Amino acid sequence: MVIYNNTTSSSSNFLLTAFPGLELAHVWISIPVCCLYTVALLGNSMILFVIIVERSLHKPMYYFLSMLSAVDLCLTVSTLPTVLGVLWFHAREISFKACLIQMFFVHSFSFLESSVLVAMAFDRFMAICNPLKYATVLTDKMIMMIGLVICMRQVIFIFPMTLALKSVSFHGGQELSHPFCYHSDVIKYTYSNPRISSFLGMFLQLYLTGTDLLFILFSYVLILRTVLSIVAPKKQQKALNTCVCHICAVTVFYVPMISLSFTHRLLSSTPRVICSVLANIYLLLPPVLNPIIYSLKTRTIRRAVLRLFQSKCSRDPNVKGSQRRVGWKWRTC
Repeated sequence: MVIYNNTTSSSSNFLLTAFPGLELAHVWISIPVCCLYTVALLGNSMILFVIIVERSLHKPMYYFLSMLSAVDLCLTVSTLPTVLGVLWFHAREISFKACLIQMFFVHSFSFLESSVLVAMAFDRFMAICNPLKYATVLTDKMIMMIGLVICMRQVIFIFPMTLALKSVSFHGGQELSHPFCYHSDVIKYTYSNPRISSFLGMFLQLYLTGTDLLFILFSYVLILRTVLSIVAPKKQQKALNTCVCHICAVTVFYVPMISLSFTHRLLSSTPRVICSVLANIYLLLPPVLNPIIYSLKTRTIRRAVLRLFQSKCSRDPNVKGSQRRVGWKWRTC
């Protein structure tokens, strides 16, 4: 505890917290956390690389999946320095400007992921409900326009909020509940009434992610209606199987996000360690699970990854030599 509390904070800084009450176990906690970050970075990088390299994956569904992997990568990188800094080096202190920048990126990429999930729901809607118009509507140009609109939407809503926070005065030296800066956590320490800023933040979150979730639910109502109208059970199952990965991605993203938001704003008596665990689940679970889900459930992704590894092994002279030796031994036997 002496090591953990040796950080002195100036009036313009905040103190990050990883897992309150478990400071002595930070070294051990960092092992699974590092493993999760590694899986998130490698998994999403692999998905991105495979989609770029494999021409057979240059289709609307996989373009949107590459967007999701890119957002998950950025979201992971935006929290990685402070999380590992607190767990490994007890580097708890963060300046207000650095906190503001991190908060901008965390919320921007979080809302960006929500928008990408809407685009993926639209892709599934077109593929199942309007298959004849799928290729003519979701062209490369249209996908680029959707990506541009998604990015502009985040800038229009998040950037003004961040600029507004820059002019707000905060109580310095306060302990945050997470190892990164989160709006509803930081806003509690303003000199002005924090409830107004908190509810404005909640309104923005409900407007952005709430409308996204409504569009996703509406898309699946239409998809379900179309699937139920199909006579053949095998075709029904095939149509629904194409949506399983997206449904899992939506669940993994929205459930922790809604839980964390309501815990901060409506359940003020919740223990800080629970808030910290929810925050880490919210930011780590989607980047870790999304590439695993899509790799296991999507046959084309799985085959593309296997082909990539096989081609890499065939180019490696050491692997070729070992294969020849094994083949020679087999023939002699």
